[in-house]
Amino acid sequence: MRDVARAADVSLSTVWMVVNEKPGVSRKTAERVRQVIGELDYVVKSGGRRASEPVRTIGFMIEESSIPAISDVFYGDIIRGIQAEADELGYQLALSVFKREAHSVAGDRLSPLKQISGLVIANDGDIRPAAIMELVSPTLPIVLIESHISDAKLSCVLGDNFYAGYEITNHVLDLGHRRVAVLRGPTKYSSLVDRLRGCLAALAERKLSVPEAWLPEPIRGHPLKGYMQMREILAGSDDNPPTAVIAISDKTALGAMEAIREFGLRIPEDISIASIDNTRESAFSRPPLTTVQIPKFEIGVLALRKLHDIIEGRNTLPYKSVVYSELVLRESTRRIDSYK
Repeated sequence: MRDVARAADVSLSTVWMVVNEKPGVSRKTAERVRQVIGELDYVVKSGGRRASEPVRTIGFMIEESSIPAISDVFYGDIIRGIQAEADELGYQLALSVFKREAHSVAGDRLSPLKQISGLVIANDGDIRPAAIMELVSPTLPIVLIESHISDAKLSCVLGDNFYAGYEITNHVLDLGHRRVAVLRGPTKYSSLVDRLRGCLAALAERKLSVPEAWLPEPIRGHPLKGYMQMREILAGSDDNPPTAVIAISDKTALGAMEAIREFGLRIPEDISIASIDNTRESAFSRPPLTTVQIPKFEIGVLALRKLHDIIEGRNTLPYKSVVYSELVLRESTRRIDSYK
């Protein structure tokens, strides 16, 4: 499948969607992928098990507040990657939702987990390290996604979040911007904290800092955090707003763009904005959003592959795998000739 993606010059997720006849791929692209499949004589695997063997189940645990993200934004692509590799290896996927009010997974919540071959835990957030450690046992292989526990040797697959924050900030600074605001995310997500650290490191290298008023805390529990943060910045900036804004995620940036327009400002003529994720929505925003690509589908594939190796007794040494990010230049940022 990766050979097909390279030859057709498309992403791995695009090949998977064509092979599985999923919507979301243009006719022209789908025809090119099918042509390459024919040229390379690629045959879809029927699964990594014999017909006589029972179907094994992999658990996928996600926090309750991330459920809306499954159908769009970040985790939809990660889940598609997990599902694609599960299909290849002959597993079925079972969803387990960790509720916000829960502090552990003790008691009857553990019973369904006894019937699975392994567990992927996506994100941290409400799924605290203590809750994860309750699940750790020699009989339940676990792989974390976009989460890691510093004092526990659990295998995990992460996007290069620190460098993503560092890279997008340097891009904005290279365009000449010095009056930069940063829209941070909730501190319960280690991936978002790492992105913020990357942003601040890039600024510090150039002896720059962000005024406290331009680094607002997200409003807890509010669904439009980026929108509210941007309104707070603009309302307090009088006639001298920042020339650029770095959002910690595409979702945050899209909300901020709406607030910028409400204040009668233009993007990027008055304010440039950039972010991290490269979700589908970012390519169709007004204007299209400059962002950093986190290879979400591939993260899901790698996590499931590592879990399979542990289940099979191969490559059981725990490791932290970091997947490279890539800057995606679009129309929401521009160079300014003089520092404001």
